Amino acid sequence: MANSNAKAYWKENIKYVLILLAIWFLVSYCAGILFKDFLNQFRIAGFKIGFWFAQQGSMYVFVILIFVYVHLMNKLDKKYGYNE
Repeated sequence: MANSNAKAYWKENIKYVLILLAIWFLVSYCAGILFKDFLNQFRIAGFKIGFWFAQQGSMYVFVILIFVYVHLMNKLDKKYGYNE
């Protein structure tokens, strides 16, 4: 029983990690590099959005994703009984 619980826990954990890494990839690589020219048509606080994502936006999103991961893992720990 404990082994199947551990496998289910890690399966969900890996799913969360892959989803969050995909979001980070989309924001940092796609928004900051691939779609930069399209996004530069729009502005945030006077800066072109493509430039903003390349310089600051991807870092902000990364920090937000860290907090999201902590929240998800706390819920997952409680779900499988691994919380303190």
